[in-house]
Amino acid sequence: MNAPWVFGTAGMALALLAGPAQAETLRMAEVSLAGMAVHLSDLFDGVAHDREIGPAPGPGGRIVVESAQLAAIARQFGVDWRPATTADRVVLTRPGQQFPREPVLAGLRDALLAVGMPANSEIETPALNLPMVPPGDGARPDVTQAAYDPATGRFTALLSITAEGMAPFNARMSGHVQEMMDVEVATRRLAAGTVLSAEDVQMARVRAGLVRSEPARLPEQVVGLALRHAVNAGAPMALAELEHPTIVQRGSSVQMQLDLPGLSMTVQGLAMEPAALGERVHVLNPTSRAVMEGEVVAADRVRVNSSTGTVILPPGASVPRPLPTRVAGR
Repeated sequence: MNAPWVFGTAGMALALLAGPAQAETLRMAEVSLAGMAVHLSDLFDGVAHDREIGPAPGPGGRIVVESAQLAAIARQFGVDWRPATTADRVVLTRPGQQFPREPVLAGLRDALLAVGMPANSEIETPALNLPMVPPGDGARPDVTQAAYDPATGRFTALLSITAEGMAPFNARMSGHVQEMMDVEVATRRLAAGTVLSAEDVQMARVRAGLVRSEPARLPEQVVGLALRHAVNAGAPMALAELEHPTIVQRGSSVQMQLDLPGLSMTVQGLAMEPAALGERVHVLNPTSRAVMEGEVVAADRVRVNSSTGTVILPPGASVPRPLPTRVAGR
């Protein structure tokens, strides 16, 4: 920062008190300041009476004092120095470092949790501009006056940063809170009917607003099931969109394992509709034309017990059966 100083009557009074002027020399071209004030000794070597002459730049800042300004300061404070050329100048700098975001966000999270923010949330603060502070770890943030609107997700808060050697920094913070969910998502675009493997899904944090129905939260809720519809990479896996894969096809040959009162045997049959593991399916005995309803226990095996019963159909008849709702976990 290039900024001229303005010295008032107080500086003139100090000059009168300084006594006889002595021969002084200009300091090196660049001077690093440690405090919040500039002294004569920061500009000139050999001053008999050091004085505070103005405020220092903030941490990380700089002031360029040109030759004309240096001459005015020398006259005002009784320093025996004259510029040799117009190129004489002194650059005053203050060491500084950017205050990190992490402690501010940690304090903001604690403050917003105290006023009702959901715990599994991410905070967005796009306009957060943090100050330069003195080197070291002496600066401390303080977040107060936090307010959170659950209907819109908006928040406001007051940030204060204080440290020795700097003026207090105060700023209003505002932004948006996104409630997040840890769910299983697709690692790539997957077609309808895909039987999911462990490589097809991964755990990810997604915005709760993007999840339209109950999602899968564990790999075992997904792996081995089939997709009803295609999904894009990164899309949450909805339980309602998962089903057990079809392992018995319409018209395929299956073994009927009969377990009925007074009868236990295995006969061949033809599946009359597709079915998944654990679902019920009608199986036709081609010889007797009897139709049995049983439970699919393997890709080519259906178990029939006393709870299913037997249906006898005339030649050419079929059994109407609505498509089952195959929801994962049911």
